[in-house]
Amino acid sequence: MIDFETPSVIERNLTMMKMVAEGMIRPVSRQYDENEHEKPWDYINMVWETQKPMNKKNLDRQLGRGETQEEKPKAEKDKRPPIGFMMLAHVIETMSWGDAAIYLCTPDAGLGGTAIEAVGTPEQKERFLTRFTEGEPKWGAMAITEPGAGSDTAAIQCTATLDPETNEWILNGEKIFVTSGLMAAQESDGFVVVWATVDRSAGRAGIKSFVVEAGTPGMSVTKVEEKLGIRASDTASIVFDNCRIPFDNILGSPEVQDRKKTKGFKGAMQTFNASRPLVASSAIGVGRAAFEFVKTELEKNGVEFPYGVPRHKLTAVQRDVMDMEAQLKAAWLLVLRAVWMADMKMNNPVEASMCKAKAGEAVTWITQKAVELMGPLGYSRKLLLEKWMRDAKINDIFEGTGQINKLIVARRILGFRSSQLK
Repeated sequence: MIDFETPSVIERNLTMMKMVAEGMIRPVSRQYDENEHEKPWDYINMVWETQKPMNKKNLDRQLGRGETQEEKPKAEKDKRPPIGFMMLAHVIETMSWGDAAIYLCTPDAGLGGTAIEAVGTPEQKERFLTRFTEGEPKWGAMAITEPGAGSDTAAIQCTATLDPETNEWILNGEKIFVTSGLMAAQESDGFVVVWATVDRSAGRAGIKSFVVEAGTPGMSVTKVEEKLGIRASDTASIVFDNCRIPFDNILGSPEVQDRKKTKGFKGAMQTFNASRPLVASSAIGVGRAAFEFVKTELEKNGVEFPYGVPRHKLTAVQRDVMDMEAQLKAAWLLVLRAVWMADMKMNNPVEASMCKAKAGEAVTWITQKAVELMGPLGYSRKLLLEKWMRDAKINDIFEGTGQINKLIVARRILGFRSSQLK
C-alpha cells in the first residue's frame, strides 16, 4: 500500500537540496536565463563533488556490489523498501523550484542513464554508469526526435547497420531537440543513447537503442537551439554520419524475431515509464515556485485564504489561488503514485502518462494564472514569474506531448490499439 509520508532518508536529503535551490540556484536564475547556453559551473562542480559519494553508494546497491539485501536481517529489509525513483522525484521537484533549466545542467546520466537502467544488461550498466561515480562532471542524453519523426517514434529513419567484418554498428541519420545533447556528445566520458532502426521494413519491431560515447567519430553536434524557456540547458541537433560503435553498445537484443511483435520497441519505450514521472516532478517544482510567490505576495497585501469556506463566498482571486494549489497537489499525487510503482517494479505506463499529462497541463495554467494575478509586474522581467511561465511550457511538450500521453491513457483504459484510437 502506498504511504504518503515522506521517508526520513528523503527528508534528510531534501534539507540540503532546499538550501542549494534557495541559496545557490534561485539567486542566479535570471542571469543564466539572460545568457543562454552559459553553463553554471559553480553549481555544477559543487553538486558533483557533493553527490559523488552518494552516487557511488547508490550505484553499488543497484549493481549488487557490497552488502546485499540478503545479508541484512529480515527486520531491517522489511523497514527499507526501495525509494530510488521516489527520492529522485522529490529532489528534482526541489531543484526545479530553484530553477528548472539549471537543474537540467546537473551532471548526471540523465535520460540516457534512464534508458540504460530500463533495458540495459547488468554488464552495460556496469560499463556505462559506473563512470558517473568518479572523476569530472559528465552528462548523458537520449536522442529520439528527428525532423520527420516526433511523437510518432515508429517513423524513425535513423539507421543502424551491422558490419559483419568488424562486428560494429554503423549509425546514419539526424536527431533534433536532444536535451543536454551538446554536453553529452562533447564532454569527456559523456554518452548519447540513440534510437535507430535495424530494419525499416519491420516498423516498430526494428527500433533499437544504441549507446554512442562522446567523441566517437561520425557523431557531431550541428546546432544548439535558442529557446523560449529552460535557456540555461542546451538542446542540440546531432548528426550521425557512418558513426561506428561496438556491437555490445546495443541495448537489448539485436534480433527482429517477429515483425508482428514489437518487443524491442516496447523495451525502449520502458524508458518513458521511468522518465515521465521525473519530468512531471520538474514541472511541479516550477508550478510550486509560481504558486508560492503569488500567494505570499497576496497575503502581504491583506488577501486571506479561508480554507473550508464555500466557493461562492470567496473572491475570484481567492478561488484562483486555491485552484492553483489544488491542481498542483493533484499532479503531485499522481507523480507519487507513478514513482512508487516504479520503485516496486510494477508496470506503470498508464500512471506515468497520467502524471506527465496532468503536470504539464497544470503547471502551464498555474504559471499563466500567476502572471495574470500579478498584473504588469507579473509580465515584467523584474520578477521571475514570466520566466517560470516560459520554463513551464516545455513540460507539456517533451517526453511525449500532453495529447500523446492522454492518448496512451485512453488506449490502455479502453483496450484500443494505436491504429484504433488516434
